[in-house]
Amino acid sequence: MRTHTKFLTIASAAVLVAGGAMSAPASAKPVKKQATTSWAPAATASIHPGVQMYTDGAQCTANFVYTDGAGATYVGYAAHCAGLGEATDTNGCDAGSLPLGTRVEFVEGGSLLSEGTRVGSGTLAYSSWLTMQQRGETDEDACAYNDLALVKVDAADVSKVNPSVPFWGGPVALNTTGTATGDTVYSYGNSSLRAGIETLSPKQGTSLGTEGNGWSHPVYTVTPGVPGDSGSAFLDAEGNALGTLSTLAIAPLAGSNGVGDLAHELGYAQQHGGISGLRLVPGTEPFSPIL
Repeated sequence: MRTHTKFLTIASAAVLVAGGAMSAPASAKPVKKQATTSWAPAATASIHPGVQMYTDGAQCTANFVYTDGAGATYVGYAAHCAGLGEATDTNGCDAGSLPLGTRVEFVEGGSLLSEGTRVGSGTLAYSSWLTMQQRGETDEDACAYNDLALVKVDAADVSKVNPSVPFWGGPVALNTTGTATGDTVYSYGNSSLRAGIETLSPKQGTSLGTEGNGWSHPVYTVTPGVPGDSGSAFLDAEGNALGTLSTLAIAPLAGSNGVGDLAHELGYAQQHGGISGLRLVPGTEPFSPIL
């Protein structure tokens, strides 16, 4: 497995996709419990929000777990994690992407010093970029901020999955109202650049509000998301699934991250992605916002 990752941009030349990478040396909508799937215990599950995901050598971080009407299991990350373009390819409506069906590996412990351990596999089943291009999407905000992809977990690996966010627990439900300036947010990144230092993965921060007509939320966290964190989950102050890490800003808010609004992204996938009954799976562990 190659350990290098890609470094991309999405909104402008001043905004870098946070986890796609570099070359290596709140009110909520209730979520139905999935009755037909027996999740692995959170303490021992090897596929979960926060696990590293490798696509053609590019490393990103999983956000949430999803299921469909047929009971299949999906893990989300950023659409740009399967991107093919250069750092100046910023528009999901015309940026290049690997096709659906591309293989994706789930890995524990990957870093610049170690390839880590492969714990499972899946296939790219939905990409907001590919879907927008197929539809001829003209909404500029969607093109700039809709950055969600879903990987269908191989049937042999579904027994390794737990939907809980490490350290924080949850998600409790889907946030459908966004976030306001000053709201507290929580995340869990897993960039290979951190050399496996797990204490740097949990992040607490502050929302800077909303942009793109609700499609995105700029945030500051300690520490900020870095290349390799792209796609990772963001929770609101009540533990609801708020969004997915998409960008690292150089200007005008240096060091901030852009978080795609999950209600918008998931709604687009439900309407146009061709996966019947697609929905977010709540965590089995209670949300516990203690750092």
